[in-house]
Amino acid sequence: MASQSTKLQIAERAVEGSRATRRLRRSGRVPGILYGGGDAPLAFSVDERELRHALAGRGAVLEVGLDGDSTPAVLKSAQYHPVRGETIHVDLLRVNLNVAIHAVVPLELEGGDDAPGTKEGGVLEHVTREINIEALPTEIPESLTLDVSGMQINDTLTLAAVSVPSGVTLLDDPEETVIATLTPPRLEEEPDEIEEETGLVGEEAEGDAASAEEAAAGDDSGDGD
Repeated sequence: MASQSTKLQIAERAVEGSRATRRLRRSGRVPGILYGGGDAPLAFSVDERELRHALAGRGAVLEVGLDGDSTPAVLKSAQYHPVRGETIHVDLLRVNLNVAIHAVVPLELEGGDDAPGTKEGGVLEHVTREINIEALPTEIPESLTLDVSGMQINDTLTLAAVSVPSGVTLLDDPEETVIATLTPPRLEEEPDEIEEETGLVGEEAEGDAASAEEAAAGDDSGDGD
């Protein structure tokens, strides 16, 4: 659970366009926006290393510091560099610690290798990887887990099988949201059948080529008359 807050010091910034933003990133700082809570949106920058450390615990409440004041906030969204994977922009949402908010948390599977269906060669598919919840900011879990160690071939588990901590409300439909399926092994075509089909295709191609040559020869003889 995100029961502890993490301090994050930010600095106000002027919105000056993409060139200024690139310079900011080259200096080791990440641009962002702090909004919500009835106050005006605030453009800020934050040290990239401090931000990475603060966001290490997903769902953590951030004590955002600015000019000697602080306000609780949570990460609303983040953008990442497509190649390097580093954070290039963040949106932070001011929160009231006594008011529940909506959040998205990852859902992880455990025990997949121990499932009887997996041992029989079945294919375990993780269908839904993130879940929408509602909870107090300090009660948002870093992740939820689902034990799939008992799954048999052709089994399907929905969100109804997921246990959530006290104070956390699931917002997705428990019965309709499929979390995991275990399907029968995929049958591979026998090598002999593949060779036989390849041979048939080759024979058909040779026959088509011979027909084309005969037709061409007929056209040549016709031109000589």
